[in-house]
Amino acid sequence: MKKIVKRIAVFAMSAVMLAGNTMTVSADTGYTYGYDWWGDVQYSPDAYETIDVYTAVDLGLDKKLSSPEGLYVAGDKIFLCDTGNNRILELQRTDVDTIELVRTIDRISGNVEKKEFAAPTDVAVSEDGFLYVADRDNNRILKLDMDANYIMEFTKPVDATFDQSLSFLPSKITIDTAGRVYCVATNVNKGLIKYENDGTFSGFVGATPVTYDFSDYIWKKLATQEQRAQMESFVPTEYDNVYMDYEGFIYACTSKVTEEDLDSGAANPVRRINMMGNDILVRNGEWFIVGDLYWGAGGGYEGPSLFTDVTTMENDVYFCLDRNRGRIFAYDDQGRMLYCFGGNGNMDGYFKRPAALEHMGHDLLVLDSLDNSLTLFTPTEYGKLIFDAIEQFQKGDYDASGASWQAVMDRNGNYDLAYIGIGRSLLGQEKYEEAKEYFELKYDADNYSKAFKQYRKEWVEENIGVIFVLVFLCLCLPLAIGKLRALKREIDHADIFQDEE
Repeated sequence: MKKIVKRIAVFAMSAVMLAGNTMTVSADTGYTYGYDWWGDVQYSPDAYETIDVYTAVDLGLDKKLSSPEGLYVAGDKIFLCDTGNNRILELQRTDVDTIELVRTIDRISGNVEKKEFAAPTDVAVSEDGFLYVADRDNNRILKLDMDANYIMEFTKPVDATFDQSLSFLPSKITIDTAGRVYCVATNVNKGLIKYENDGTFSGFVGATPVTYDFSDYIWKKLATQEQRAQMESFVPTEYDNVYMDYEGFIYACTSKVTEEDLDSGAANPVRRINMMGNDILVRNGEWFIVGDLYWGAGGGYEGPSLFTDVTTMENDVYFCLDRNRGRIFAYDDQGRMLYCFGGNGNMDGYFKRPAALEHMGHDLLVLDSLDNSLTLFTPTEYGKLIFDAIEQFQKGDYDASGASWQAVMDRNGNYDLAYIGIGRSLLGQEKYEEAKEYFELKYDADNYSKAFKQYRKEWVEENIGVIFVLVFLCLCLPLAIGKLRALKREIDHADIFQDEE
C-alpha cells in the first residue's frame, strides 16, 4: 500500500511538472541509470562494459547462427542452443576476451529413434555431469552424457492434470542437485512441469496467482453460458524462463503481464520459488520489481519491460533481461534496483532481440536471437565496487563494506543505495546515531526505524542511572512536597490554637 501511494504521488508530481513545461529527464538519453526515492531517473557511471560481441565467424563456425534461444554456463564452458540449425554448441572461454568452439553436437548416439535435434530451445548441465536438452519440436527433454550418448528422455505427462489435447513443447529447463527436471512448456500455465530423476511426472510447481478485475468477475457470474465462453478466462500466466540459484531456489520470470497489474504491483513478473512452490522473493525496495517505471513510446517500442530471462549470482544479485527494450536490470537481495543498462540498437552493448541471459562469475552473457550473436560484459571499476560492498556486507565485514560504498558515492553522489549501504554498514558496526543520518538523507524509513530503536536502547542503557534518579524524583518529590505541606499545615494550626489559649 505504501508503494502504491508513493507511485501515485510521483505520477501526480510528474503531471504537475509537465503542466508547468518543466523539462524532465528521459532514460532514452543514457546507457546506465537507476531511480531515486522520488522515482526520478538518475544516470550513473557504467556498471558494465562490453568485452566483445561474438558471431559465427568469431567462434569459427561453419555456418552462421540461426535464431539461437538457449544459453547455459558451466565453469568456463558455455552451451548454446543454435535453434534454427538444430544443434548445440559447446564453447569455452580460454581468456578474458576469447571464446572458442569446442565442438558441435548435432547428432545423438545410442538406442534412440530420433537421433537429431528439432529446434532445441534450451540446455542445462547437472552437477553430476549430464547434459539436458529441451528438444522442442521432437516433444521431449533429452538426458545425454557429455559424449552425446542417449541416457533417457522426459516426454509428455500422461496425467489428468495435463491437457492431453496439447502438444508437449518444452521451451526452458533447469535441473536441481537431485536430478529433478523443471520445465517451462508452451501453452502450459499451471506452473513448472516437474519430473523426478527417473522421468516420472510429479506435478506442477509455482503456478502464478490468478488476477482478475472484480467487475469482470461479477459479470461472469451474471452472464449466460454462451457469453462466458466468449470471455477471457481467469487462469495463471505462463512463465518465460527459469534459473536455479546456488541454494536450490528457482527464479522464474514471465512477460505475460498487463500494464494494470504491473502498475499496481499485482503482476510480480519475477519470482523466487521454493520447493513448496511458494514465491519467497524479497520485495523491500522502494519500487516494484518491474523494470522501467515509465513506459513511453519511442523508436518503435512501447509498453512496459517484458522479462524474458533471469539469472542470479552467488551474492544474491539477480539480473532480468527485458526483451522489449533490450535492457538488463540488476536487483539486490532486498529487491532494490542497483542499475539498468543496455538498449535496442546495432552498437556493441545493444541488442536487436535479446533471448537469453547467463553469468560467468561477475561477467554477463547475452544471446541475441535476431543478431545471431553472443555479447560478453564485464563489470567496470564502479560495478566492481558495488559488488565488493554487497559481498563484504554479507560476510560481516562492515568496515570494508562502508569503505566500498563510500568509494561508490565518491563516483556517484546521487546513488541512493550508497547512502543506504553506508548506513547499513554503520548499523552493523553499532554506530546507530551515524546510521540514522544516512537513512534519513535517503528517506529509508525501515532502516531508520531499526537504527533509532537500537540507538534508543543504547541511550537508555547508558543513562539508566540518570533515568532512575529522575523517575525516583518524579515519583518521590511530589510525595515529599505533600508531606512538607501537610507538616506545615499542622504547625500552622498548632500555632493558632496556642494563640487562642
